[in-house]
Amino acid sequence: MADRLAQLQKAALALPLLPGVYIMKDKTEKIIYIGKAKMLKNRVSQYFRPGENHPPKVARMVSNVDHFEYIVTASEFEALVLECNLIKEYRPKYNILLKDDKGYSYIAIGGGEWKTLEAVKQKTDPNATYLGPYTSSFSVKNAVEEAKRVFRLPTCGKQFPQCVGKSRPCLNYHIKQCFAPCRGKVTREEYNAAVDQAIAYIKGGNEETIRRLTELMEFHAERMEFEKAAEARDKIAAIRKIADQQNVILDKDLDIDVVAVRCGAERSCVELIKYRGGRLTDKSEQFFTECSGEDELRTAFVQGYYTLCNDLPRRLYLDGPVEDMPLLEEYLAQRAGRRVAVSIPERGEPKRLVELASANAAEKLSRGTGLSGKEVASLDELRKVLGLPAVPGYIEAYDISNIGSDTIVGGMVVFENGRPLRKAYRRFEIKDFAAPDDYAAMRQMLERRIDRYFAEKDSGEGFGRLPDLILLDGGEGHVRAILPLLAQKEFSVPTFGMVKDSHHKTRAIAADGGEISLKSNRAGYSLIYTIQEEVHRYSIAYSRSRHRKTGLTSQLTQIEGIGPKRTAALLSHFKTMKALREASVEQIAAVKGMSRPMAERVYRALREES
Repeated sequence: MADRLAQLQKAALALPLLPGVYIMKDKTEKIIYIGKAKMLKNRVSQYFRPGENHPPKVARMVSNVDHFEYIVTASEFEALVLECNLIKEYRPKYNILLKDDKGYSYIAIGGGEWKTLEAVKQKTDPNATYLGPYTSSFSVKNAVEEAKRVFRLPTCGKQFPQCVGKSRPCLNYHIKQCFAPCRGKVTREEYNAAVDQAIAYIKGGNEETIRRLTELMEFHAERMEFEKAAEARDKIAAIRKIADQQNVILDKDLDIDVVAVRCGAERSCVELIKYRGGRLTDKSEQFFTECSGEDELRTAFVQGYYTLCNDLPRRLYLDGPVEDMPLLEEYLAQRAGRRVAVSIPERGEPKRLVELASANAAEKLSRGTGLSGKEVASLDELRKVLGLPAVPGYIEAYDISNIGSDTIVGGMVVFENGRPLRKAYRRFEIKDFAAPDDYAAMRQMLERRIDRYFAEKDSGEGFGRLPDLILLDGGEGHVRAILPLLAQKEFSVPTFGMVKDSHHKTRAIAADGGEISLKSNRAGYSLIYTIQEEVHRYSIAYSRSRHRKTGLTSQLTQIEGIGPKRTAALLSHFKTMKALREASVEQIAAVKGMSRPMAERVYRALREES
């Protein structure tokens, strides 16, 4: 292994300092990875540098490289174009690839006496006529639903003519969403004419259908067929209402694509939403199980998708950076034959569209995990804010609480996938402290926790489970007090502090070297706030409990003949001092280790105190 890497490193150092594309191959000559570089020598040599700490996916790729080839290009832009085309042709194993989705959608027009109109995935009815194929099931489903609303076609699934006159019309008829042929008052010709109008609407779009309906309305009005003219007028109004509802972008002339990435604990999702002429026309998502980071995933998706796609927008909004954005703009412009503006919106309507795409990605990612879209978004935002390599699915938080020098305790709470895991909560009694010292107490608590990990790690549960993130209720000082301990114990877990403002509300995240501000309207802030409040509640509840118990113990041990063992037995039996004060001599004497004379002594002492 070491000899092979040394040979590959030597070959890489012999590459020119020129732009180009490099092609990694395995022992069977199969291409396993394709990349581009501004300077081939610098980029390729990074893969084989001794001691290089690669992400897991890159490390696996490097372990399978037997040799590589390269192609020098005249510019970095040419390298990008060549890289996209080669990835499209060879689809290497270790490049982030889009799914080769062969599924299509169709609009099926039933061929019976009473026509039907449905969105379908396959051609299964030999008697039906099909419109399509279409690559977007979303747009097909929307088109059929919209056409049925405009022309008031039934959506209940009833079969005609079998169901004609056999049942009462449903709610859609009463709210004027269906003209209810099931009543038996609509002829077959009238029904089929409405279906034909819906098909023409799907084929011709809004403007063409409005033009035809306007001509029909005027024709009936001239012949004084006012009811038919009113029907055409109502359909025109319905089309315009739907168009107004779907004009979600202020400038109707813009064609916009929006791309957002969300990462989960086990997979990531890229959401693409398309707007054409101010209307949302399509949305889709792709899932990926492996990537070295969301920026890499975003870059690979955009390059791969728009290498295959011919419907390029005029503007492309992204939720984060892609590699070589100016080159990407130039590449898209070359493919579209016009400028395609690529940007990361920070305010206004574009920012809202990006947030919508991001929320959709989080919602899709949450399916099958038992989490909500908000929980997925909060964990992913926390990962971004803290610069973590992966989503922190298992978080431990610590806090110190004390009431005087005799009651110093610590609390540990655990959040798994953004939710409290109460069975994993732990309490610590801080020992050997003459006076409160938050830093020293925090060190003692973490040291005991780490020692338990190494003793129990084979179990993989409780203290034997390695957290993805440690949060301390405190500032930069707490973090600096703990980091040397983690290094000494070789306990490699990202550790940060949770800082409160003067009103005891979460304000920022403390790191070694400063603070990371948190925006209070973001999902990541909400998660940190919840964790900080929970660990504070848990630790202070334990502190108060210990303080009360210490007070009760001191009261009893002052009675002659009552030592620690009898005190513990009495408190275990009666639970509270109130219950003990209200107990009779016989009840006290019944406690294990208590005699009748001792019980009378306790009884008298507590009555005198009262």
